[in-house]
Amino acid sequence: MITAGGTYTLVFSLPEPTAIAVGALGEHRFPAGGYCYTGSALGSGGFSRIDRHRRVAAGEHDVKHWHVDYLGGHPETVIVAVERVGGRDAECAVARELGDDPVPGFGASDCHCESHLARFTDAVTARACVGELYEQFR
Repeated sequence: MITAGGTYTLVFSLPEPTAIAVGALGEHRFPAGGYCYTGSALGSGGFSRIDRHRRVAAGEHDVKHWHVDYLGGHPETVIVAVERVGGRDAECAVARELGDDPVPGFGASDCHCESHLARFTDAVTARACVGELYEQFR
């Protein structure tokens, strides 16, 4: 388990269009494709938050605290990659860069961003874009 904190992006694959109830945001219709959720893990647990997201996605943890838990915990959704950069809060900057097709309000309830979830045509494209973007932060 990696505990040093920073910014991370989870890359998801959603093979079929799916309607998912996302907590207070209500039901959202997610087209098939790749999705990138960007968050920060700067507290005492650091990147252990990523392990929690993985447990939710695997059905090993039922409590949903964040919007991403509803997407990641859906049975059709698969985490295909995780990128991270330690020691800095680049969450909003990364989310804006990936925001070509944002899901309004998703994961951005504590900032002024439109969204922290971006949609891509497929997970391969999403993963490549995230990898290229994170090279700028290393």
